Amino acid sequence: MAMERVAADVYLAGLIPGAKPTPIPGMDGPVSEIFGYGLWLLILAGVGGVAFGVYKLAVSDKSRNGGGSEPFKWMGGGLAAIILSSSLIAILNGIAG
Repeated sequence: MAMERVAADVYLAGLIPGAKPTPIPGMDGPVSEIFGYGLWLLILAGVGGVAFGVYKLAVSDKSRNGGGSEPFKWMGGGLAAIILSSSLIAILNGIAG
């Protein structure tokens, strides 16, 4: 019951879309729900990484001695997290559906 309350609070806060995760055969109950929401949180973390990379690029030192590759590391890591989690969501929906 507590997990449903947390899911409702997060949904009302607007952080996670209102879609219910597709149940995976053989993995019912809270494990499937936590795994589904975990993938959505990984997407949100990737978006945060890309946004922080864009911010660091905007405020970075543009001179020759500045650390020019750090913002691209943040953006690349965030993009990798988004691609990984979205592909896992697509694979799991293909298995469940």
